[in-house]
Amino acid sequence: MPGERDSFVAVQKNSDGDITAFRTSSGRTLDYAQALQEVQQGAIQGVNAFKGRDGELYIRGDADGDPSNNLDNLPLF
Repeated sequence: MPGERDSFVAVQKNSDGDITAFRTSSGRTLDYAQALQEVQQGAIQGVNAFKGRDGELYIRGDADGDPSNNLDNLPLF
């Protein structure tokens, strides 16, 4: 469907359990910086960027009450 935005469907994590990369619904792989840029541009649905206590920007899932689509709960790739 034209104009439909990507969503995140899987993640990669480092040894600390931090998300380092994302797989999108269209099959693209984005590192964290690329993903953050696309989130800020509104190209990814279901997520938003927020500023942490440390002043850095982070990606989080939109609060919809469904824990199954939390970024930490997405399958690994």
